[in-house]
Amino acid sequence: MRRFTHFAVLDWSGARGPRQRGIALAVASGAAAPALVRPGHIWSRAEILGWLEGVAAAGENMLIGFDFSAAFAFADHGAYFPGWEKSPADMRALWALVERLTASDPYYEAGGFLAHPEARRHFRQTGAAGDLFEAGAGRLRVVEKHQRATKQAASVSNFNLVGAAQVGKASLSGMRLLHRLTGRIPLWPGDPVPAAGPMLVEIYTSLAARAAGLPPGRSKIRDGAALDTALAALGSSPCLLSGPISDHASDALLTAAWLRAVAGETAPWSPSPLTNALARTEGWTFGII
Repeated sequence: MRRFTHFAVLDWSGARGPRQRGIALAVASGAAAPALVRPGHIWSRAEILGWLEGVAAAGENMLIGFDFSAAFAFADHGAYFPGWEKSPADMRALWALVERLTASDPYYEAGGFLAHPEARRHFRQTGAAGDLFEAGAGRLRVVEKHQRATKQAASVSNFNLVGAAQVGKASLSGMRLLHRLTGRIPLWPGDPVPAAGPMLVEIYTSLAARAAGLPPGRSKIRDGAALDTALAALGSSPCLLSGPISDHASDALLTAAWLRAVAGETAPWSPSPLTNALARTEGWTFGII
């Protein structure tokens, strides 16, 4: 397995507006403690894109995790949006469709996609659910079904856009980011691991929290001392941040340390349920095995 020297984690946000307090970026380099990039800065999504483009241009030996879904469920019905003739055939075509329908949305938002009469039928939004939104948990990707069945994680459907746990809006805005990075930074598992340069992986910050010993349902850290305790459980040096810390920052810092700890293992790169078809259409969450 190829060795990376830098491990970055992007805690993302799908909220509206030019800058997002919910965005945090951390990097763990070598054996040093993970560190925030521009601590205290309120990031815009455009700035994050610029930072990633800089990493690509420099050919950094960096594994980069992002905490949104790269695609929607496909395998269950053989389509992202059954019944819609413009339903894309694979992940990159999905990103392109999202981009076309959100071209007039500022700040890499995704309102234009969710307002489309065909697209909106598949989502649960505030006030109403589309007529094709599946009852109960909503449609799940294979990786999400697998992680629930094996109790590795408990993610929710990306077609659900309501509630604190939803990540559908973040995923849609993230797809606009991934669309722009196509051909610049490869994305596992759809792209092969390059011999050099950066690579993107989808991550789930709760995996890092569980690996650090935090109980399910209590994965958020908002104190510097508690963060250092969790980092120690992952074999990382402490950040030595005193007092309160946002859970977005702690998620990014802890997950960067976790990514460094597990990236050299074989299992995260070769989960048994993963197929070439899933890699092209649904993707996979790194660390779900």
